[in-house]
Amino acid sequence: MDRRSFIKNAGLMGAGAAAASALAAPAIAQSSPKITWRCTSSFPKSLDTIYGGAEVFAKHISEATDGNFQIQVFAAGEIVPGLQAADAAAAGTVEACHTVAYYYWGKDPTWALAADVPFSLNARGRNAWQYHGGGIDLMNEFFHKQGLHALPGGNTGVQMGGWFRKEINTVADLKGLKMRVGGFAGKILERLGVVPQQLAGGDIYPSLEKGTIDAAEWVGPYDDEKLGFQKVAPYYYYPGWWEGGPTVHLMFNKAKYDELPENYKALVKTAAQATDANMLQKYDYLNPAAVKRLVASGAKLRPFSQEILNACFEATNQVYDEIMASNAEFKKGWDSIKAFRDQYFLYEQISEYNFDTFMMVQQRNKKL
Repeated sequence: MDRRSFIKNAGLMGAGAAAASALAAPAIAQSSPKITWRCTSSFPKSLDTIYGGAEVFAKHISEATDGNFQIQVFAAGEIVPGLQAADAAAAGTVEACHTVAYYYWGKDPTWALAADVPFSLNARGRNAWQYHGGGIDLMNEFFHKQGLHALPGGNTGVQMGGWFRKEINTVADLKGLKMRVGGFAGKILERLGVVPQQLAGGDIYPSLEKGTIDAAEWVGPYDDEKLGFQKVAPYYYYPGWWEGGPTVHLMFNKAKYDELPENYKALVKTAAQATDANMLQKYDYLNPAAVKRLVASGAKLRPFSQEILNACFEATNQVYDEIMASNAEFKKGWDSIKAFRDQYFLYEQISEYNFDTFMMVQQRNKKL
């Protein structure tokens, strides 16, 4: 090729490259726009695992978009109180929140189904129902009417039954007990004489210390240790039958979520699922050592008696029947969970239960 032809062709190629660049830049900008959201949490920063879920989610989003999509996380009380997080997201005060749906059960018991309800599923079963049993879509049919789009964003695993200032052996011991309890488990316990109290996490310790309440449930050993409950209410009961596998949700203002480019929506979904898995894994790793430390520092572990568990189970079924009689959305959700629950625990007897029980015997015999 002579010099003149080379220069001519090079010029054409350069012009073509410049044109391609001019076309590509706006397309990239449109698919990865710079967005800044605020996310209010229902939890204090001191609870690094449950509060940290929102930070994990925000980190995934930022890293995957080269910092173009930023989500600023605020602790409970920095923008709105912890128990108003979903209200703030629905109203557009913030674009997102990290909360537990059963905090809002007083508006409609259907809220609680998205998080957990008494005698439902454990964490594995709940995730199976949510991700493969249509649970996420089913609950979003409800949440969309509230102005929200919600995705699982964490799970604590089965929770403890709470801290009590005195021993609780019979149903009669529950009568008159003032107890901080989340979700509508309080509605069940109320039938057995408990006086339920709805308090945010940061308000529980001072209320126990002052005797304003007699008992409180929170999450499990790792978080409970951080809040120091064993110092003011030494009896630590299990299991938390009202929270076999509670989901923590990332909730988004629906209008803002709908505005996102499709690739950002896909990223939000993937990052939320990663956050969901990470929280449960972290709790499973941290709780065993924490419960040992709690016992060493004075906590007295106690199982709920079969009398108490049976009474709570019967009262729970009565409440479900009453709610379903007048709330079609609750009935639709609970029927779906209940149908899967029957299958799930049948299989669990064959699989996990037998393996876990054998290994627990080995642990007790100090063979592990």
